Amino acid sequence: MADSRSLRRGLGRGLSALMADLGAAAPGAEPEAPAAPAPDRMLPIALIRPNPDQPRRRFDPEALEDLAASIRRKGVIQPLIVRPRGDGFEIVAGERRWRAAQKAGLSELPVLVRDYSDAELLEVAIIENVQRADLNPIDEGAAYRALIDRFGHTQEEVADALGKSRSHIANQMRLLQLPPEVQEMLSDGRLTAGQARPLIGHPRAAELARRIHDRRLSAREAERLARRPETPPRPRRARDPDTVALEAELSASLGLSVRIDHGAAGGRVTIAYRTLEELDDLLARLGR
Repeated sequence: MADSRSLRRGLGRGLSALMADLGAAAPGAEPEAPAAPAPDRMLPIALIRPNPDQPRRRFDPEALEDLAASIRRKGVIQPLIVRPRGDGFEIVAGERRWRAAQKAGLSELPVLVRDYSDAELLEVAIIENVQRADLNPIDEGAAYRALIDRFGHTQEEVADALGKSRSHIANQMRLLQLPPEVQEMLSDGRLTAGQARPLIGHPRAAELARRIHDRRLSAREAERLARRPETPPRPRRARDPDTVALEAELSASLGLSVRIDHGAAGGRVTIAYRTLEELDDLLARLGR
């Protein structure tokens, strides 16, 4: 009897087929990279609408304007992937190109029409986001984790499909083990993956992360800091009640704070003063 993973692959397209639809561009490459599958057809832009569940919500206006300028010069080389929806088509991959094409004044776009299920649509959206050059390490690790846990792919399959090493996939996912505060520092760029990786599993990860950021330590320096053995605090000995009582009596008599440290080989008496007048008064008393 086939296991659930084999059954899922039999019903779905599989990771390699989805990657083929997205094109052979290397991860992080511009969407208009030359290596692209031939479009199925040209589709009026008015019939295309975005996916309401698109994981990517923010589109940088400046980058979008740059892409629109490129489209005006070269056109849209990489087809959008769409699926039939009602009386139109829903974007599976390529919303950024669709937005830029509207800015560029295009009336139609090259598309690949696929009858994707909702699960396959989400899978493609995750893969497309992984290929973004500006993806932070935490989002990247979460994307790999989703491809493996939610869609049943292995680390090897994800690595092969995305042109990454298996160790890179594993290392990025391990960053998800960091405390939320450290993950946030990675997400907003205050820490790099190299600086944060030595903190995985460390009991004081958040404290060390703040120190690494504040001191601007390199990844190697962060590794040395994380490996440094902790010095346990010295246990505080309970003080002798008679000594404490004598300190209180002297403090009341002198009007100053008195500390007595007594040991087997003797001890010392410390009298603290705040002003020169208090010191003069103390010296006058001792002189008498």
